[in-house]
Amino acid sequence: MNLIVAIDDQNAIGKEGNLLCHLSADLRHFKALTTGHTVVMGSRTYLSLPRRPLPNRRNIVLTRQDAALFEGAEVVRSVDEILNLNNPNALNTPNTPNSPTSPNSPNSPTVPTTPIIPDNEIFIIGGGQVYEQLLPYTNRLYITRIHHTFPDADTFFPAIDYSQWQLVSRETFPADDKNRYDYSFEEYRRGK
Repeated sequence: MNLIVAIDDQNAIGKEGNLLCHLSADLRHFKALTTGHTVVMGSRTYLSLPRRPLPNRRNIVLTRQDAALFEGAEVVRSVDEILNLNNPNALNTPNTPNSPTSPNSPNSPTVPTTPIIPDNEIFIIGGGQVYEQLLPYTNRLYITRIHHTFPDADTFFPAIDYSQWQLVSRETFPADDKNRYDYSFEEYRRGK
């Protein structure tokens, strides 16, 4: 499982439900990495998207809210369901009587249950709580490091123990007319 995030110098990732800033290069980088794959996000991240669902991607929302709020996305209720996304015998939503998403549950999704299509490139795309829940299960990090501090930020990425990660690549770019701040694209893999 992969995690993709843009963070500032203080690990901030957002402000008032939005990205910290608009970096055209970061948006292109995000699109290039995630297109054709599965993206997993929390409800606030999904609802903040300017275009929902993200096109050419399987959109999955981790939430306890009513599935009808997330038109065009699949809804999962637990980290366990996300961890089973690559299990070809798994279903979008469990059909067990004890499941909070069983057909008899008031939280049952409004979409039919269909087989999962395995995707080895699952990307966790936010927000803060989803990153915190899924970071322990992630094998690869794609970090856009914005070389700036946003003092009014209110959402932060969890602390990373970099001794557990190997830096695979780093490309650094200066600010320009489409990217207001200096930034770096970094890729890490779990393990040394």
